[in-house]
Amino acid sequence: MISLLARLFIKPQEDEAAMRKAYGILCGAVGIGLNVLLFLGKFLAGTISGSIAITADAFNNLSDAGSSCVTLLGFQLAGQKPDVHHPFGHGRFEYLSGLAVSVLILLMGFELGKSSVEKILHPAPVDSSPLVLAILCISIAVKLYMALYNHRLGKKLHSSAMTATAIDSLSDSIATTAVLAATLVGQFFHVMIDGWCGILVACFILWSGYGAAKETIDPLLGTPPTHEFVSRIRELVLAHPSIIGIHDLIVHDYGPGRVMISLHAEVSASENVLELHDEIDNVERELREKLGCDAVIHMDPVVTDDGITQQTRQRVATLVRCIDDDISIHDFRMVSGPTHTNVIFDAVVPFGFRLSDEEVASKIKSAVRALDGNYYAVVNVERSYT
Repeated sequence: MISLLARLFIKPQEDEAAMRKAYGILCGAVGIGLNVLLFLGKFLAGTISGSIAITADAFNNLSDAGSSCVTLLGFQLAGQKPDVHHPFGHGRFEYLSGLAVSVLILLMGFELGKSSVEKILHPAPVDSSPLVLAILCISIAVKLYMALYNHRLGKKLHSSAMTATAIDSLSDSIATTAVLAATLVGQFFHVMIDGWCGILVACFILWSGYGAAKETIDPLLGTPPTHEFVSRIRELVLAHPSIIGIHDLIVHDYGPGRVMISLHAEVSASENVLELHDEIDNVERELREKLGCDAVIHMDPVVTDDGITQQTRQRVATLVRCIDDDISIHDFRMVSGPTHTNVIFDAVVPFGFRLSDEEVASKIKSAVRALDGNYYAVVNVERSYT
């Protein structure tokens, strides 16, 4: 159904942000419509059967309609163009809408758990009829369909909001399945297990809500870029012969499709500065066209015509990797004096590294001193953001 509606209402667009907004609004509108219909059907079934569980499940669908409104609003706000107050756009509204849906999932799980405890303490028989059972089965099928299309679009658009909505729909289908099972068991075996099934479902929903919240909170706080994205940046930048190496790569995520990066590019100190600057401009333009990200590149001049410096750099890099393969160096230079030579460079270690910065610096200084008694390492230890 979503594919048919997309062909009818969504025009092919080159702008990824506009396409995300269109799909988000469409899925939000469909979610509102389906959840309102499910609420009306379950409320009727709950009234006919006298089941508190079915009635509570109906109001759960009504809250899901509210969640769909939040998702729709989130995509609408996220699709706004940058302005003077928000020059990096409004893409993080999508994360905020996903977080709001996660909070609603948690609240629903809490309320369902509370109602289930009351049902355990005060059990009551539940009447069922073919109409009630049919409404519950249709509800399960509809929720599974909603979970499927939201999951697919969430993966296609890399949308945490849609992923959270998919988890919510899957939780609802499981909750309704439990209500259906409890209704059948009560009808045929006269055993009141509504409350116990509700407790299990509430725990599952709370766990799902926690996972959905974490998935939306992480990008709001800032997460490292994927290995694939970093590799594509490196390949694209290093494809230019004038660039010898890159380091200090930082990726700033302002919402889906709104990424800025900064990096340091090592270039030969002996080449023409104006030509190098022109080449850097070309790289920034290429990153924007091929990866859709705005880039700021700082040039780091590297001595390439001094054999001793080059050889020493390679030997020091090998020594550092002997300490740990995760350590890398950059901005290497040598300053000779009458009594000793300062070997100056930065050492990069990942977050959560097993050694402290002081221990890393101490080991590197000892290794450089062992390489040559006249060498003194001046090391700045920094953390990698990728």
